[in-house]
Amino acid sequence: MVLLDILDILLTVTGGLSIGYQALCIVVSLFSKPVTFPAASMDRRYAVLISARNEENVIGNLIRDIQTQTYPARLIDIWIVADNCTDDTAGVARELGCHVVERHDLERIGKGYALTYLLNRMLDSHDADRYDAFFVFDADNRLDRHYFAEMNKGFQAGFHILTSYRNAVNLSENWVSSGAALWFIRESRFLTASRMVLGNSCHVGGTGFMFSQQVMRRNRGWKFHLLTEDLEFTMDSVLHGDRIGYVGTAILYDEQPVTFAQSWRQRVRWSKGYLQVFRYYGAALLRRGIKERDFSTIDFMLWICPFMVIAVIRIAMGMLFAACGFVSWASQMASLLNWTTGIVNSVIVMMALAALTAVVERKNIGATNKELFAYVLSFPIYMLSYVPISFMAIFAKAEWKPIVHRGAPAGDPAALTV
Repeated sequence: MVLLDILDILLTVTGGLSIGYQALCIVVSLFSKPVTFPAASMDRRYAVLISARNEENVIGNLIRDIQTQTYPARLIDIWIVADNCTDDTAGVARELGCHVVERHDLERIGKGYALTYLLNRMLDSHDADRYDAFFVFDADNRLDRHYFAEMNKGFQAGFHILTSYRNAVNLSENWVSSGAALWFIRESRFLTASRMVLGNSCHVGGTGFMFSQQVMRRNRGWKFHLLTEDLEFTMDSVLHGDRIGYVGTAILYDEQPVTFAQSWRQRVRWSKGYLQVFRYYGAALLRRGIKERDFSTIDFMLWICPFMVIAVIRIAMGMLFAACGFVSWASQMASLLNWTTGIVNSVIVMMALAALTAVVERKNIGATNKELFAYVLSFPIYMLSYVPISFMAIFAKAEWKPIVHRGAPAGDPAALTV
């Protein structure tokens, strides 16, 4: 059937382009000098925005990391939105000298709504007027002490939106935390850094990013409320012509889920969010890419392309047509066999990619060689779980649910994963 052939071609072409671009980024990362920024005066004023829900056990570490930066502390103000908290998150933050806004809304749940509420309060009181740019962190994050000084260089170089290197405080805890950590480290080294070298726009993750006063005013605060509000912000910014920059020398440490149930729930939300973003922004990205010859939009359209949705439609239609006698069952079984072979090959590639990440980023990964070997072997299992997760996301009603953070020990963030 022609329709099945069209879907096969669509999957092959888009999948091939995506894999080819990823391969190019790896080559670029390995053989090109990373983009760095010149020294800059430390005279800009920044606001830190943190959405925290029942984070009294961990938020103090992040606040102290911010207050002990090499960047002048008098030029950094910390704003906390205590979002539907039932613990003393607000009290802990106030005792440490932060501006605290408490929010209670059990209908509009999520980080996006919390940031909207916080920035609206800051705009109404004109407190937002004082700042050149705004940073966004999660309450469980830890920061290298030079983080703000390095991000300031990128901002002073002319970027209105910046993201940073994302490491983990608990990579070596188990195979679940290591899988997520290796994924983000791989993304920083082999994708985001290469986009900078190639002159393309980068993307912001859920934490560790900055946007200017100008961008904040254009958005009238924060207007992004999909399940992956960071990805929505990225697509909207690129469609406005922004080039999102990356500062690889600004290192953030994130706490990853340690149970498979937590990780599963989080990634179902992410996958559902990707589908939402593609629905609202996919066509606009393609149009801008063609009209403006902007490869960044094509890059992101491929990145958020719902391959699982297309594959499910292809399989369902193939089975239906076979049952109706329009095509043979043998041809459909052959297609499934080819896809299975592709999955097996992907396992080998993912294991090799995890190993390459562990080798080239060894100095940034706090784990023994024995642990790294085990985590490289388990990485494909973590990634293959995305197959049922992506399928489930098509039908699931994913929503924001808090993940309990235990927090990294106090001390130098650079030594957290060692």
